Amino acid sequence: MPVFRYVGKDSDGKRKKGAVKAPDLLAARDLISKLNVRIEKVQPGNIFDFLNAQGIPKPRNPDLVIFTRQFATMISSGISIMECLDILADQADDPGFCYALNTIIDRVKSGIDLSDSMLEHPGVFPEIYCNMIAAGEASGQLEGILARLADYEESSEGLKREIKSAMTYPVVSLVMVLGITYFLLTNIIPKFADIFESMEGADLPGITKFVLFCSKLLTDYSYILVGGAVSIVVTYKQMSKRPKTRYYLDYAFLKMPVFGDLFQKVCISRFSRTFSTLLQSGVPILAALEITSKTSGNMLIEKAISDSIESVKIGESLSGPLAECWVFPKMVCRMIAIGEKSGALEGLLAKISDFYDDQVRTGVDSLTSLIEPLMIGVMGTIVGTIVISIFMPIMAMQKAAMNS
Repeated sequence: MPVFRYVGKDSDGKRKKGAVKAPDLLAARDLISKLNVRIEKVQPGNIFDFLNAQGIPKPRNPDLVIFTRQFATMISSGISIMECLDILADQADDPGFCYALNTIIDRVKSGIDLSDSMLEHPGVFPEIYCNMIAAGEASGQLEGILARLADYEESSEGLKREIKSAMTYPVVSLVMVLGITYFLLTNIIPKFADIFESMEGADLPGITKFVLFCSKLLTDYSYILVGGAVSIVVTYKQMSKRPKTRYYLDYAFLKMPVFGDLFQKVCISRFSRTFSTLLQSGVPILAALEITSKTSGNMLIEKAISDSIESVKIGESLSGPLAECWVFPKMVCRMIAIGEKSGALEGLLAKISDFYDDQVRTGVDSLTSLIEPLMIGVMGTIVGTIVISIFMPIMAMQKAAMNS
């Protein structure tokens, strides 16, 4: 049954959010009204909006990776699909994932295909996952496709994990730098500010005036700065939902110094691996391109793939429109063109993905080794500037006292 999210106020005027199951929007509104909620907004949701309202969290992605590998192993051992699902549902620790599996079991028992049952849970099983399962059911090669899916999920999750792990140190260092700077400017500098103010006729150095200004700004107007930061984040999130704004944001990310090249390699790797896995699983090329464009994570790549779909529909090459998009390197476009001519497109795409996975890992390692000394330098510069700004007027005061 469809799920609808709502926002409103209860009888005490308190803001209330939740989700209900109902056959249609009108029935959902009627059901919400019976909960004594004055409705402000109702919109379609998914099963995890409903589960979250019941206190059940959304499943973690690693659960899907483990599920896929175990499912593939059991299917290859000759265990039936229903028995596999029963076993996996029994051992699932995540409440949301367990709920989804039990629902799928009921649907499969009622005669619905496994892939169609999974499509009802987009928060757990992505479209690429369901389409590959459908291809496996149609071709009778579910065992092989599950193994490919497991490899795909493990590779994607592994790359994410490596990037997160590599970026942990720089992020922690940045937080420490900001924390130390905030502490010095709001707790230490104000004590010296009183001393400097008592120095009648003293001409403070420019660096000291600047540090005192920053200290006063953080001490007296911190709530405005926090409010401004929150407003920027909220505005960014709202604006990024608009396709046109998202397009320019994605363009800006890819053009960022240092990080842009890494983002580009991640996008190419994801495109190649997703497209290759779908083709190897027997998904038709047009359907594979549609799914790949939706999972690309970048509007520029999505547009290039959409142009390629139109090109393939009229019998032209896939590589032509991709070559017109600067995001795709010449090497990638040429390899895709060779794959089209030789009939080995999926194999070459897999090689492209492996190559860019290695490039991403190398790039992350290089970036980490660059950021570490950079953060130490930034921290030293900030602390040094604050210390110098304090001691310069003190030393000037001592010198003046000695001369007098």
